[in-house]
Amino acid sequence: MHPINLLKGSPHPSLLPATHLRSAAATVLSKPSLYIPALDYGDEAGYHPLRASIAKWLTDFYAPARPIPTERICITGGASQNLACILQVFTDPRHTVAVWLPEPTYHLVFTMFRDAGLEDRLRAVAEDEEGLLVEELEQGIANARYQACDFKGCGDGGDAKSAGAGQTSPGKQYKHLIYCVPTYANPSGATMSVPRREALVRLARRHDALVVCDDVYDFLPVTPAEHPPVPRLVDIDHTLDGGVGDDQFGNVVSNGSFSKILGPGCRVGWAEATPKFVDALAQCGSNISGGAPSHLTSTYINEMLEDGSFHTHLNRTILPAVSARYRLLAEAVRHKLASLGVTFQPDEARGMAVGGFFLWLRLPDRVSSEDADREAAKQGLVIGKGGLFAVPGPDTGGSRERVDGFLRLCFMWENEDRLVEGVERLEMVLRGLLAST
Repeated sequence: MHPINLLKGSPHPSLLPATHLRSAAATVLSKPSLYIPALDYGDEAGYHPLRASIAKWLTDFYAPARPIPTERICITGGASQNLACILQVFTDPRHTVAVWLPEPTYHLVFTMFRDAGLEDRLRAVAEDEEGLLVEELEQGIANARYQACDFKGCGDGGDAKSAGAGQTSPGKQYKHLIYCVPTYANPSGATMSVPRREALVRLARRHDALVVCDDVYDFLPVTPAEHPPVPRLVDIDHTLDGGVGDDQFGNVVSNGSFSKILGPGCRVGWAEATPKFVDALAQCGSNISGGAPSHLTSTYINEMLEDGSFHTHLNRTILPAVSARYRLLAEAVRHKLASLGVTFQPDEARGMAVGGFFLWLRLPDRVSSEDADREAAKQGLVIGKGGLFAVPGPDTGGSRERVDGFLRLCFMWENEDRLVEGVERLEMVLRGLLAST
């Protein structure tokens, strides 16, 4: 039986822009004025023409109150590499009290928090169809203040100034870190409402928290997005209640990536925040040693942005595929699984904002995702069981119960006909499990 992988979150090989990248690479590598600096060590903040091109693209796409200056952009090695650098520069296990994550959350971030010495600080916060429950987060932070002395080396959880005394990092150490995917969340597909976003920014300011937003799916709506789209948290932080605070670091960083549009192997992304935040992020040790990562590939992507092939690929290849594949998988789930008690989000039929790469399925009450995953494997079907997306750790409030009855399915990796076959195999699995209970 040929395996079907509905877990892998990559674009299908037919969606990769090999021709556009080959043309861009040929342009760069044929001009000494481009390939000599491209093959040298680059600037710590990244290839300046790409920073400028990204700033222009984001300004056109998001239509913020003021144009985005190049100084707000730092080139990264993708969203994951950049999160690791953010943790290196802006957190410290001796001072950072807790890391707050929505439940469910993107599962591969957990090891990055572990590597930063924050594994025992992970805290789960519930979310609904409008995203992270800010009131629950507020209560959690209030309780965490009293528990600060329990963290090894955290002392009395003193203020940022005292914790920063003698530090060598170019940044500041935030007392709390909040990680989220505000638009088309991975895995739940939820999109945070504007009131919820504003409340989250105000909370971050009150509690010396840094909100790290994975904004990698913003450009992938199933239906034509309203223009301008929902404002990002980084834009809200820039303007809400007079803008960022006196220290000029701000409380939000937007983590962007070309992985879902061009291909993960490009390993190019960007961070957007205040110029002061970006300056500090660019001074992390690996950048000082060799410049921003993926410097050569950055020049190729900049050529694509400048010659228009990037926008052609996004608008004529990626977006039609997102729409077609989402609807194909969603219709198969409705047709094959709804009668068994399965529901899903994001769901166009319920008026939800729809986009990204994934469906988040709620299983029938009598079926656990662990059982579904085990039986699916026997059918050659790879799926994302709910427990994979549970925040690990002893102090997450038994949160695994909140995700055990769910599955994540990706509609972008497999051939389109295999998406329907995958749902048919899942139907067989669920019918068998329901019959045995």
